[in-house]
Amino acid sequence: MPKQVRAVVVGCGDIGSRVAVLLQQQGWQVYGLRRNTAHLPAHILPISADLYQAECPRAWPQEPIDYVVYAMAAQTMSEDGYQQAYVQGQRHLYSWLAQHQQQPKRIVFVSSTSVYGQSDGSWIDEQSPTKPARWSGQIMLEAERCAMGSGYPATAVRLSGIYGPGRNMLIRRVREGYHAPHLHSFTNRIHADDAASLIATVLQADAQGQAVESVYLGVDNAPVEQAEVVAWLQQQLGVSSVPDLVLKPRSGSKRCSNARARALGWQPIYASYRAGYAVQLAELSE
Repeated sequence: MPKQVRAVVVGCGDIGSRVAVLLQQQGWQVYGLRRNTAHLPAHILPISADLYQAECPRAWPQEPIDYVVYAMAAQTMSEDGYQQAYVQGQRHLYSWLAQHQQQPKRIVFVSSTSVYGQSDGSWIDEQSPTKPARWSGQIMLEAERCAMGSGYPATAVRLSGIYGPGRNMLIRRVREGYHAPHLHSFTNRIHADDAASLIATVLQADAQGQAVESVYLGVDNAPVEQAEVVAWLQQQLGVSSVPDLVLKPRSGSKRCSNARARALGWQPIYASYRAGYAVQLAELSE
């Protein structure tokens, strides 16, 4: 009988929990680390821990660990909050692994396309230069390097513009009358379900002996100008613009390619913003 694959999802929030469920459905034994384990999905083994504390949690598994997903989210949108969540937290994790002499086959670090600073609408991929313009991207890049220098095989999955259930900010703004007549910068997004399935695909490919790259871009098939997304949502919601309510421009303008992720065998369920938002709008109207 083949050995059951064992994984720990560190930061079992929205995306982490979705990944944990997908892996568990494939027969993996999955631990989920978070402060309040009462919110873990069914059948996910709990690790109650504060990753900001250096001390290894008592519930840390004693058995060998095959894979680790690092899917932490910063508690505060600040430089200190990012450093604690993405860099210092990782260092604590690697200390715990070393204490238990555990040698994961791969660490998957959930990163962000904010590590890119392009603002000219150009196409980018995993080999494009990473020159983040803001502190958030700079810290995420530092965190990626922490994963790559951990001594374990590592992959960064750079997600962009996650949307889906519970992530309704843009829809809410458009309902209020916000519009974006001049926002012609390109934006990229991915539905939460597709983000989770990409991370699970990377892990499953590695477990099956497939060659796995060190970086993947997690985006849908269709980069699009922000103005188009807002105009489409206005049409679907049947709302008009309020002249004084104008969305602030986002920093950067780039078109991210998911060709490498698709070459691994992954396909997004929601290939464009229209496919994903159509489902989300239908759910909100129920």
